[in-house]
Amino acid sequence: MLNAIANVFKIAELRSKVLFTLGMLVVFRIGHWIPIPGVDAEKMAESFARAAADTDSVFGRLASTVAMFSGGTISHSTIFGLGVMPYITASIVFQLLMAVWPRLKKIQEDGPTGRQKIQEWTRYFTLFLCVVQGIGWLQYINNERLIYPQWSAQPAWWVMAVLCLTAGTCFLMWAGEQIDKHGIGNGISMIIAAGILSQMPGAITWVVTNYAPGQDGKIGPVAVALLLSGFAVVVAGSVLLTIAQRRIPVQLAKHSRGAPGATPPGGGDGGGGGGGGGGRAAMEGQRSFLPLRVNHSGVMPVIFATSLMIFPAILFGMIANAAGAQGGANVLPTWLGWLGPTAQWLTDNFSMGHFPYIIGEVALIYFFSYFWITVQFNPEEMSKHLRDTGSFIPGIRPGPRTAEYLEAVMSRITYVGAAFLAAIAILPMIVSNQFGVPFNVAQFLGGTGLLIVVSVVLDFMQRVEANLLMRNYQGFLGAGGDKGPRIRGRTAVQ
Repeated sequence: MLNAIANVFKIAELRSKVLFTLGMLVVFRIGHWIPIPGVDAEKMAESFARAAADTDSVFGRLASTVAMFSGGTISHSTIFGLGVMPYITASIVFQLLMAVWPRLKKIQEDGPTGRQKIQEWTRYFTLFLCVVQGIGWLQYINNERLIYPQWSAQPAWWVMAVLCLTAGTCFLMWAGEQIDKHGIGNGISMIIAAGILSQMPGAITWVVTNYAPGQDGKIGPVAVALLLSGFAVVVAGSVLLTIAQRRIPVQLAKHSRGAPGATPPGGGDGGGGGGGGGGRAAMEGQRSFLPLRVNHSGVMPVIFATSLMIFPAILFGMIANAAGAQGGANVLPTWLGWLGPTAQWLTDNFSMGHFPYIIGEVALIYFFSYFWITVQFNPEEMSKHLRDTGSFIPGIRPGPRTAEYLEAVMSRITYVGAAFLAAIAILPMIVSNQFGVPFNVAQFLGGTGLLIVVSVVLDFMQRVEANLLMRNYQGFLGAGGDKGPRIRGRTAVQ
């Protein structure tokens, strides 16, 4: 590993890419400490700390989710407070639209020009989302009296604050594109991973400060050992889930090769007979494989499921509040008196870590896993491509039968992949509820954040490994040159 790191800095081009990427991430972390003028930073931090500690509250869960993608900057209300969430949301919306809107899909298939047009529309939609989310967030902190009164009454301040949040997200979007162009790795993913990893020192600090064997409310050596072993096991499982493949054997068709008039050596069916006339040799078809990723949908099902599971608690909480179950005045008719206790019970049980919440999130993860496969995976097109290239799956008739076989295999492995995603997603909630560990500590035992970090690190290592091996340098896992194992790619043949 040390030799591989040393080799990275021996190659001028690779060294420049790595240093440029690190420099852009440093700029991202510097922006983490540039606050928006007019916000009471001390009250803001205290309010966010209380909300993040209360995982049963709706805002606590929302704040933890947003902080994961923004690196905790929302707690300081900085210029990067929105992070890259608006851009991610816009990208997901356009991906879904391309699946249901043939005209948009046709533009995407037009080549670089079409993709550039889709990217431009995504940026415009990101600007719109920045304005909407910025106004919503500033209105919330204004209701919580976290903005100085002399500023909150000024319309010019609102314009300035929304522009700061919008400009911060646009800068991060530009920084991600610059990393794609001049750095190494996927820029937006690298920024998200940097934001997630920035919370790890806080988690380690909590473990150190709360380590007091024998004291009530503190953790002992057994709990620390369980946390460390659980982290190692979940990271290993996340790596396995990320790179796991189901390899479908593919037989390439026989083909002729040789110059006209030449006499091919040998004679017989596979290696070179065929003689006579044209003098072309019949070459035996080679065997290959078609890699299908077990987790083809990545972390998208977990992101969608986690986002949607916030809304039931919000809805039930509003009903309970209107019915007076949370201490407010009852504004509902008398005959709806039963609605208050019922809505309060649903609000409590749809809080993070409770059984109905877990069942709902697992069901949504499975739904979105299969939905994403329906959108992204096209067995008919893959079957047609195999048939056009003269390839086939042994024992399966080319054409519709191949498409049915690929669809059946993908359905089975998606079931397993969704089970892994569900287990990793609910593990931090169970640890947090059952062992009293704060969610910001337990999230490093699983969840969306850990999956994102593992995927980004593996992608980064693959790109660096490819650059090293291309120049005959020792890689991270190899013995140098063409010797030794390599990090396997994870891209399925489409």
